[in-house]
Amino acid sequence: MKVLFPEIENKTLHLIGEEADKLGLECYVIGGWVRDLFLHRGSKDIDVVVVGSGISLAEQVAARLGKHAHLSVFKTYGTAQVKNRDLELEFVGARRESYRHESRNPIVEDGTLEEDQNRRDFTINALAICLNKDRYGELLDPFGGIQDMNEGVIRTPLDPDITFSDDPLRMMRAIRFASQLGFYLDRETFDAIERNRERIHIITKERIVDELNKIMGSRKPSVGLYLLDKTGLLSLIFPELSALKGIETKEGRGHKDVFVHTLQVVDNVAEKSDNLWLRWAALLHDIGKPRSKAWDPKMGWTFRNHNYIGAKMIPGIFKRMKMPQNEKMDYIRKMVDLHMRPINLIEDIVTDSAVRRLLFEAGNDIDDLMILCNADITSRNEEKVERFHKNFELVKQKMVELEERDRIRNFQPPVDGIEIMELLHLEPCALVGELKSKIKDAILDGVIPNEHDAAKEYLLFIYRGNA
Repeated sequence: MKVLFPEIENKTLHLIGEEADKLGLECYVIGGWVRDLFLHRGSKDIDVVVVGSGISLAEQVAARLGKHAHLSVFKTYGTAQVKNRDLELEFVGARRESYRHESRNPIVEDGTLEEDQNRRDFTINALAICLNKDRYGELLDPFGGIQDMNEGVIRTPLDPDITFSDDPLRMMRAIRFASQLGFYLDRETFDAIERNRERIHIITKERIVDELNKIMGSRKPSVGLYLLDKTGLLSLIFPELSALKGIETKEGRGHKDVFVHTLQVVDNVAEKSDNLWLRWAALLHDIGKPRSKAWDPKMGWTFRNHNYIGAKMIPGIFKRMKMPQNEKMDYIRKMVDLHMRPINLIEDIVTDSAVRRLLFEAGNDIDDLMILCNADITSRNEEKVERFHKNFELVKQKMVELEERDRIRNFQPPVDGIEIMELLHLEPCALVGELKSKIKDAILDGVIPNEHDAAKEYLLFIYRGNA
């Protein structure tokens, strides 16, 4: 079968084929670029498999492309990379692999194209297109990858038990592709993941999180998250999230399934934002509920302070999962801690003071917080949802008005500690911090405007003991 897509008539691909012919090597573009060609998804990463030395071909291609091409050679792995403007070309020699049970690192030997396709993870990633001149554009599809794409199915080329036992990360990749592409796992593949799920323990946390991030970046992340749960992987890689599952009933009163609710919130956020870390905040916003759940005979099930408990859990989760211990973690911790505040404003009388304090604490993340809180409204009662959304708009409007008037977002008291010490002839001491805090509270409570002269006058007033 000849591929007729216009993308195949690419100058760089023809150049690769010409250089391969000069070296007497068979070469093929393979994997994700070919898959995405048929799925009409653009891709700038091109994998080229060579029956022979991939490094030799990469060196020739880089020389031919000229000064804009950057060549990197990895002799240990027998691979090379050529970056040329917006294209990234990966060259590797065709190979066969064998595995030891205790490791996911294969024993690699030179092989044929057929052996190279056999080692691929899924049929949709085993498609190859020849780049040699006499066969240019010829498609090799030994495992029915085109049909699987047409049917929307993820399937392994060979025995899935061997595929997943050899490289357990492929279990998460299967779920990630299902989530990204909107495909489903065929029954044998699904069952094999269930049987081999314990093998995930030999995979590093960093690689697991990388796959989780790609699932979270999907158009509808819940697809992948539900599959992680149904295959049994979720409880192994993310026990805190798995703990959200289930409904407990007492005296005929139950609570909502927090896991189902959480995944709906993640999907709701994904509809509004591509921000990966806001999606993570949605995933973790109720993570403290299992630890805070309690039964109250009068009120039923309660989750008091689950936002505070959840925020305290974030550093431990990030450390265990080898996620970034930086401003990304701080952002999520803040989102989890504050996620109930706008909802509480909806339910209570919306005071200027409460809105100012929320603006101050959320700072530049207030817009993200509002997206999260809006997404958190998932009741089946349509009338209740509509009422909440209307009230939410009132809160947002009040935020806009107060921000325009009082400039509260990320503000610092207009009289700082140095000026306080100079005005009052004080040495550095706890009193300076207390006075600065009182000025901040006075501004947030609307006692004084957010202006230097007003703050200075208020400082002198409270220092003299008149407040």
